[in-house]
Amino acid sequence: MATNKHISRKLRLIKLGRQTKWAPFWTIPKKFGTGKKIHPGRLTAVKRNWRRTKTKA
Repeated sequence: MATNKHISRKLRLIKLGRQTKWAPFWTIPKKFGTGKKIHPGRLTAVKRNWRRTKTKA
C-alpha cells in the first residue's frame, strides 16, 4: 500500500478498524446477566483480522 494514502481510503480503513474491536464490557451483563463470563468479542458483529481476511479498501 502507498505511503501517502488518500483521505477516502483512510476513512474506510478507520471504519473497518472500529468494526473489529471488542464490544464494551458493560454489554455482557446487560445481554446475558451478571453471572455470565463471556468474552466481549462474541458480541462483535464483524470479526476480521489483518492477516486472515483482506478488505477491498
